[in-house]
Amino acid sequence: MPPVLRAYDPQDFAALYRLDQSCFPAGIAYSKATLRYFLGLRTADCVVASEDGHLAGFILTQENPPLAHIITLDVAEKYRRHGIGSALLTESERNLALRGVRHMLLETAVTNDTAIAFWQHHGYRIEATLKRYYLGRLDAYEMRKILAAGVVRKMAQKDT
Repeated sequence: MPPVLRAYDPQDFAALYRLDQSCFPAGIAYSKATLRYFLGLRTADCVVASEDGHLAGFILTQENPPLAHIITLDVAEKYRRHGIGSALLTESERNLALRGVRHMLLETAVTNDTAIAFWQHHGYRIEATLKRYYLGRLDAYEMRKILAAGVVRKMAQKDT
């Protein structure tokens, strides 16, 4: 059964925070204050996935068309490799494209081979290496994707 995707509700905060803490090591996972800050931005968009009534994952982005920044994509361990991350990313890209976003940007640790492979599978390319991006010592890749005009039109047609 496919996941249920919906917009973030402030009642989700505690569950999103716990999930983020479980997905990333201390110092890289967001603090409550930082996560609350990003979710509270006027330009933030957060899509939540649930399966069997349980939080399966979420994607949090910030948009400034024509650019959007993927702040985080978190999937609970028990739901990984079930298409949750892909479903969240596809929905988020579709939503953002409809609002004029044409370029997507994100950062991921150079040591996170699973994430790098995921992003590359979805059309993201390494554009730069950000030295000591995480914790002042771990490098990150800056990855980008251009949402092609044809893809944007195709995404928009799904809504009509």
